[in-house]
Amino acid sequence: MENSVFKALAHPARRQLLALLRKGPRLAGDLAAEFEASWPTMSRHLAVLKEAELITAERQGNQILYRVNTSVLEDAATALLGLLGRDNGDDDLKEAAE
Repeated sequence: MENSVFKALAHPARRQLLALLRKGPRLAGDLAAEFEASWPTMSRHLAVLKEAELITAERQGNQILYRVNTSVLEDAATALLGLLGRDNGDDDLKEAAE
């Protein structure tokens, strides 16, 4: 899971797509309109995010509604903090409470 997530996050356009989706669900066409890239390029970026399970897609008639999958994004952030030698901050909270 982590490798595909970090690969998906490596491209700035995919990070921008996630930022847009964090504001709320968006239709594929609305997302594509935010970029100067061609539709096939945007479709591939969305597919990479979907393969990494960072977003979900729901067909609504002839349109596709995309949503961010926050749990996978949070897991990736936790894994990254772990690589940096930081945990999720629980120890800091425990020390502050003592």
